[in-house]
Amino acid sequence: MALVRTETVAGVTTLTLDSPSNRNALSSALMTDLLDGLGAALTDAAVRAVVISHTGPVFCSGADLKETAEARANGRVPAELLADVLAAIWEFPKPVVARVGGPARAGGLGLVAAADIAVCTTESTFAFSEVRLGVIPAVISATVLPRLSPRAATELYLTGNVFDGARAEQIGLVTAAVAPDALDAAISSYCDALVKGGPLALAGAKQLLRRPPATSIRAELADLSDRSAAYFKSAEGVEGVTAFREKRPATWVPVT
Repeated sequence: MALVRTETVAGVTTLTLDSPSNRNALSSALMTDLLDGLGAALTDAAVRAVVISHTGPVFCSGADLKETAEARANGRVPAELLADVLAAIWEFPKPVVARVGGPARAGGLGLVAAADIAVCTTESTFAFSEVRLGVIPAVISATVLPRLSPRAATELYLTGNVFDGARAEQIGLVTAAVAPDALDAAISSYCDALVKGGPLALAGAKQLLRRPPATSIRAELADLSDRSAAYFKSAEGVEGVTAFREKRPATWVPVT
């Protein structure tokens, strides 16, 4: 049985974590299904953005500890596969939105941080609970630490304390924290905005956000100037400017 459900509507694919019996824990089976869903969305030109959602009251409880205990002796623990999942989300050329309608713990926070946009409810709770299990939040640090303020990261990594949606927004873990009954409207609003962007331009904008620091301001400006010119001269750039001047939707905007 699939542990991740897939639905595509109006250019947006929703990948729903569907293992509520273990609080959507990151088992190898669930993560494999998630990677498969991302792969299908990547190759489908009609898919313009991806939402990662969940069934049940918990977004994701972190690594599947039962599987971890069984695999420790002679297998690959789930945390190792999590590295592949986080890389796939972080490098995904299409926008990824996390819809967090409940608690997230440990590895689940890695998923939230890997997404380009993350919206949670004010009642959602979070915790880097690893140290209380005698382990460290190593793998998820690749996506989490670029989001969090250093002081907040230090406090929360070392204490393992639970914090709420408002604090998650304050420290940069999520984009916005909204009332529970406003979550779906907020997700829809972001998706409606995302599908209006040119597919190549969105991928290029994501590359800008992941660029390593340049050695000098002149080197940075030279690189950015070249990128800008290439997009303005591209077929997508020509269509976008033309559509704007003609006051019509660009050809890539999904018809609803």
